[in-house]
Amino acid sequence: MEKKRISIGHEEIAYLDVGAGEVVLMVHGNMSSSIHYEPLITRISDKFRCIAVDLRGFGDSTYNNRFDTLEELADDVNAFTEALGIDSYYLVGWSNGGGVSLKLCAKYPQKVKKFFDIEGAGLKGYPLYQKENYKSTGKPYACKEDMAKDPMQVAPILNIFEKGDFAMMTSIWDATIYTVNKPTKEQNELWMKETLKQRNLVDLDWALATLNMSDEYTPYGLGDGTIKNIVCPVALTMAEKDVVVPDYMVMDNYNALGDKAILLPYPNCGHSPMVDCPDKLAEDVVSFFKS
Repeated sequence: MEKKRISIGHEEIAYLDVGAGEVVLMVHGNMSSSIHYEPLITRISDKFRCIAVDLRGFGDSTYNNRFDTLEELADDVNAFTEALGIDSYYLVGWSNGGGVSLKLCAKYPQKVKKFFDIEGAGLKGYPLYQKENYKSTGKPYACKEDMAKDPMQVAPILNIFEKGDFAMMTSIWDATIYTVNKPTKEQNELWMKETLKQRNLVDLDWALATLNMSDEYTPYGLGDGTIKNIVCPVALTMAEKDVVVPDYMVMDNYNALGDKAILLPYPNCGHSPMVDCPDKLAEDVVSFFKS
């Protein structure tokens, strides 16, 4: 799989484009890229045209401009589809890509036919709060600069990126993402090299912490209520052994989406169904989009 590139004005976006037919657009998570979708692409590209994008500051896409919100990344993805001449598509989002995809569904509802959310971020963001003695205080960070110094979730990861520490990044994925199965040595080498290309960690962590599509308050403020703008059918996976996205986040999304959503339990599966149960994931994606 070789990446292509296209300009959307302020950035150049790298992407994979495999197969033919109706478009399935894939949005990756934090600390990853389009390449991490390889197990799903290889299983469904005989039925769909699979387009997986590198978001701004990830993989081989440029990072000319910083960002504050997931909506800005959603706008990038929309500009990307317009540059390719794609008017509508099926959508897959994984982890942080689920949050970006929720924004896409809400802001561009006429373009998304259906959305398959793989262990996606909750509509009220991903908590990241100030620490005292390495324990969360529940108090929000005032700015990105302060968040960058977080001693548990940000600063150590920034150090790994700065050093290009392949072994340490692999150990983090083994402990948090690959909690059931492990990728092959060849897959891990390829995917970790992609992970280490990320340049936007602080922006991304800030965008996730401040995300709030509900009409409720979080420590970071009142939500914008845009979850109500989603009209397409949504399938949500809920993996039994996911230690990254807890069940309550999936259920928050499910309850907020109401009768537009279906819930798909994934027993004996962690944060990456692409590795833990790729055949089941592919079957569910095809079944949902073809139904």
